[in-house]
Amino acid sequence: MDTSEAAPPPADGDAAAGRERSGDLSPVGRLAATVERLRREVRAAQAEAEGRALVELAKGVLVERLGCGPAAAARHLTELAEQAGVTPLELAVDVINQSAQDRLSEVTLGFLDTVAGRARAAEDAEAAVRLRTAESGALAAQDTQAVADSLLQHALGPLGAVAVAIWSAGPDGSLTLAGSAGFAPGESARWHYVPPDVATVARRGLTERTGHWVESLARTSLPSIGRHLFPDGGRVALPAGTGGRIHGVLEIVWPTPLVPQPPQVVRQMEALAELCAHTLETSRPPEPSERPPGPLPDATELMDLADGLHDPALVLVPHLDGAGGLADFRIQHVNDRFLDPAGRPRAVVNGALLLEAYPMAAGDSELFQRVERVYATGEPFRARRMGLTALVDEVPLAATADISISRHGSCVLLIWRIEDETARLASLLQNAQRLGRIGGFEENLLTGEITWNGQMFALYGRPESSPPVPLERLAAFAHPDDAVTIGRFLRTLLHHRRPASAAFRLQRPDGVTRHMRVVAEPVLDTDDRPVALRGAYQDISSQHWTEVALAATRDQLAHTEQQAHERNRLTLQLQHAIMPPTHTPLEVPGLQVAVRYRPAEEEQLVGGDWYDAVRLPSGLVMLCVGDVAGHGIEAATSMVVLRNALRGLAVTGAGPAQLLSWLNMVAHHLTGAVTATAVCGLYDPARGTLRWARAGHLPPVLVNGEEAVPLPLVKGLLLGAVPETRYEEGELDLTAGDTLLMYTDGLIERRDRSVEESLSHLLSTARTVPPTLDQQLDRLLVHSRSDTDDDTCIVGIRVGPRTSDAEEPRAGQSRAGESRDA
Repeated sequence: MDTSEAAPPPADGDAAAGRERSGDLSPVGRLAATVERLRREVRAAQAEAEGRALVELAKGVLVERLGCGPAAAARHLTELAEQAGVTPLELAVDVINQSAQDRLSEVTLGFLDTVAGRARAAEDAEAAVRLRTAESGALAAQDTQAVADSLLQHALGPLGAVAVAIWSAGPDGSLTLAGSAGFAPGESARWHYVPPDVATVARRGLTERTGHWVESLARTSLPSIGRHLFPDGGRVALPAGTGGRIHGVLEIVWPTPLVPQPPQVVRQMEALAELCAHTLETSRPPEPSERPPGPLPDATELMDLADGLHDPALVLVPHLDGAGGLADFRIQHVNDRFLDPAGRPRAVVNGALLLEAYPMAAGDSELFQRVERVYATGEPFRARRMGLTALVDEVPLAATADISISRHGSCVLLIWRIEDETARLASLLQNAQRLGRIGGFEENLLTGEITWNGQMFALYGRPESSPPVPLERLAAFAHPDDAVTIGRFLRTLLHHRRPASAAFRLQRPDGVTRHMRVVAEPVLDTDDRPVALRGAYQDISSQHWTEVALAATRDQLAHTEQQAHERNRLTLQLQHAIMPPTHTPLEVPGLQVAVRYRPAEEEQLVGGDWYDAVRLPSGLVMLCVGDVAGHGIEAATSMVVLRNALRGLAVTGAGPAQLLSWLNMVAHHLTGAVTATAVCGLYDPARGTLRWARAGHLPPVLVNGEEAVPLPLVKGLLLGAVPETRYEEGELDLTAGDTLLMYTDGLIERRDRSVEESLSHLLSTARTVPPTLDQQLDRLLVHSRSDTDDDTCIVGIRVGPRTSDAEEPRAGQSRAGESRDA
């Protein structure tokens, strides 16, 4: 055949360009143009060959369905294509999709469903052709590298992808680059092998069933092949698996950030990943030099391996359903050590499906999911104290076991060790010794053999390869000051043959000194001779230092308590020296004066309550009570300052209001800015009048017959609040039989009552007037309902008859009334 007739005539532009290149270009340029033309012809020939493979496959389908020969099938295919208005290649793809009903057919139908209600677009028809062309190229390829080239050229390149990598998963969880396209050769060589447990984009695709989608590599720190070439590009890593087993990962690279893909594109990429799985299953890549080579054992070799184990083991093989998916695992073999959690014999379990023999494996323990995951990825699984549940006659029987699952070739080895009572108790004892920092030992006195557990070496700070220390040499490892204690311990143990214990300081090789307690007992033979010693050590360092700290704390508390007691004692002495609970009667004609002082019930609550009743040089009687805020020696000393200051100021002859004004300046400037309340009165025995003022204190109470009323309030701020203030003054005429009471809040104050309620109770108690003033004050203290445990001071006066002016009118009453109105 003449090749010049077979070649299509060049277009006018191509011919002109050819003439220009041949006439104007240099020899090197003409050579480059020739190479480019040959490359285009090769690509066209490859596309024609791939299309011819699909057409031939469609002819075979028609031969089977129509029962005709190849020539008739070719003629029918051409006629059907002309009638449908499509190319023979597109019609061949439709015939294959209808006949195959595989994953690629579903993807093609998904594309066609998106254009329902309108004519097929050219790109939709091309999608089906591209997928089948990619499949044809992959099946015809001799290695995974050719599969990567075919996928990128026919299926992924039209979707915008610029590179693709096919990773093969090893049984140890490693990844090997089986094929790649779109990357530089140096980049592929650098990423030839990824060790196990290295986090990459492909590794995420292996562990995530739905694949790992990365919008942009710039937003993640995961390394990946070609990261520096496409730093902002998107990535998709899809697991490539068939029949429930993952053979590798398909990684697709986009040059720009990846936008959300429509569902039909996602299904297309999943179908391509499944196609890669078939290729990886039939064509395994060579083992890299970094991984130790070794053949994968078959089921027979794995059974022999299981029989050589000392633990119960099961050899599992995958059980596929009709569609080729993993449905279950069949128990191919159980070894001689096999122990069923439910107590069933080996013959009942051997040969059964895993979910049939252990239906609870898919439940709470997730044993089946673990086996399935190991079979899919090849990554082994280990677990301690995992719960196993078996159903026997609909009764769940639970057990605890250590689990080990590993994949060997196409089989899975499941090993479990049922925890019996002895092992459980041994584990509890070991944990108790570890938590309690206790180590056990046994020493054979006949052979000299010494047995230590692991905790003993940790207590001594010695490696387990070192020889144990006999009890006879214990003093050599202890503090020299403890030699006498250790000697007494050994004599009791060896000579007196009795159990003994001792506390000593152990000096370890690392320079650390630990406080230890050793307890031991002799083991006697039939003749009562010691043949062995056994006992335990316990690290009591924390207990020792805790006791030391507690002892120091107790000493400090005792010292502090003693200081506080002495401080309170001195405060009480100071307070009682100034204000004794009872006062010497004040001798004033026609007037009875009595005072009472009740200290706080608790010594630490010593307060600043004070009183005073004194006859001034002018003949007047000063009566006052006060209460300094706070408790303790500060309040007591402030009380002394105010009481003595008021006595000194009273000799000036000033009135009560002026005295409180001066006392306020003393409280503010000379006592560390203390605050206090007070009430002060001056009684004139000759006239029978009382002038009084108050500084934030409760008013005095006047008792006349069966009536008891508080005096009208006069304005007055508490002492020490401001530098200067003025106080109002009231005046009252007292007649024979009148009783006046001044008191502090410790007499009436309650936590659960208001001041008005407490004052009302005081008035009702004060209405009962005993024969003497002392009895009346005692009665007030007895019937007091105060619950604050505060100091209490009471000053009372009772006016006697005055014969000289008994018939005179009480002129002072008008002034008292005016004071009340004020």
